[in-house]
Amino acid sequence: MAVSHGIVAVRWRAMFDQAMARVAGRFKRVEPRATARAFGLGLLSGVERKNCWRLAEQARRARPGPMQRLLRTARWDADAFRDDVRAYVHEHLGADNGVLIVDETGFLKKGATAAGVQRQYTGTAGRIENSQVGVFLAYASSRGRALIDRRLYLPDTSWSRDAERLTRAGVPDQVKFATKPTLAGQMIAAALDAGIGASWVTGDEAYGQDPGLRVLLESLRTGYVLAVACSTRVRINQGRTAARADAVADRLPASAWHRQSAGAGAKGPRYYDWAWIEIGADSHRHLLTPRNPSSGELAFYLCWSPKRMPLSELVRVAGTRWCIEARPTSSSINRLSKDFADAVSDGSAGSTSFVWSLVIDASSMVGSYTERFTVPGPVGAFRVPPGRCARSASPSSSPATRTRTGWIPTHGSGTGLNSVSTGQRHGERMVWRSPHTRGRLRAARRGSAVTASACRPPGPRGGG
Repeated sequence: MAVSHGIVAVRWRAMFDQAMARVAGRFKRVEPRATARAFGLGLLSGVERKNCWRLAEQARRARPGPMQRLLRTARWDADAFRDDVRAYVHEHLGADNGVLIVDETGFLKKGATAAGVQRQYTGTAGRIENSQVGVFLAYASSRGRALIDRRLYLPDTSWSRDAERLTRAGVPDQVKFATKPTLAGQMIAAALDAGIGASWVTGDEAYGQDPGLRVLLESLRTGYVLAVACSTRVRINQGRTAARADAVADRLPASAWHRQSAGAGAKGPRYYDWAWIEIGADSHRHLLTPRNPSSGELAFYLCWSPKRMPLSELVRVAGTRWCIEARPTSSSINRLSKDFADAVSDGSAGSTSFVWSLVIDASSMVGSYTERFTVPGPVGAFRVPPGRCARSASPSSSPATRTRTGWIPTHGSGTGLNSVSTGQRHGERMVWRSPHTRGRLRAARRGSAVTASACRPPGPRGGG
């Protein structure tokens, strides 16, 4: 098990390095380039709350300023960054059966100054909450799946019509109001223009109900299998009769249903009973209806393709949408939504920071990473339960300093990944001050002895 875990760790780290090397040229100076790498590793680490203070501590940095500048004022093109990640994903995961998947997630927020924040429904919480909403585009094929694009949704009334609020949040002047399906259409068109080989698009009801998105996909000659509500009206009998989707399904004979698998699930193949009905005046449009064999629950999809397709192909595309609801892609989005809410305290950085989920998810999926992996600390690092003296619990003679997350050696670990990538000086001791009151992580004086305060539990204000 230990050997297997080590192989996975090495493989994952190699794929992460490869992904970061792909985007390194987007940072003109070495400092933001190193900070970007440390930031990405921090988001994948086991740090409980990933704000810039905690990520700086994870990376053994003296202060969070560089990471805050990376998200707020550093000059780097987030869209060019996205283009590199998208090309990287297609290079490794591209296949003839590729599918583009549209989905959204909420970023829970406390204040009202972050770009796009307002009280709105978010699936992250399952209710109306104060949040931002991001629309994401994923690419899936038989070789894997990963995120390739993102957009921040700006509500119309509370944001897009308030020029002063947009200016305060740092929203560029060229950004105008767009519905979520419109944002999805922009990302899909950009992906196809960039050469992403995808014959299909799929998404949930929020996107299937929009006729504009369906018209766009048909004009791009890209097939779609989009979920719609049961109340959606379709035209049957060569387009002569209009009826509700659920009414059409209720009148289907038993022979119209075919049991097929929508793909592998956690407990094996996901078998459903499927029926498809031609709608409209041509043979390229269908109403696809899966039925749960146990509960009898129905779902509905509007389907179109440039040429006639068999039922099994429509079932495959419909089942592909569920892959982003499964681990690890969905957990990547949901986990990173909280991480970004913690890491980005300035609203102007919100849209830019979303792009980090792309490179993190891409490097994980391309590396065939199927289990959540906690990024190991630097070589030679070790953990000691808080309150115990470092010398008595240390596996070596290297002295240590107490931090928020445990103990770290004060020197002798200069060969570690973080110390190399972030320029940490050999032998420097890091002391965490007042973590509960936004204290500072500062570099202490050099020395080989552990001070008495380093072995003393924090005081009432969390001092070191």
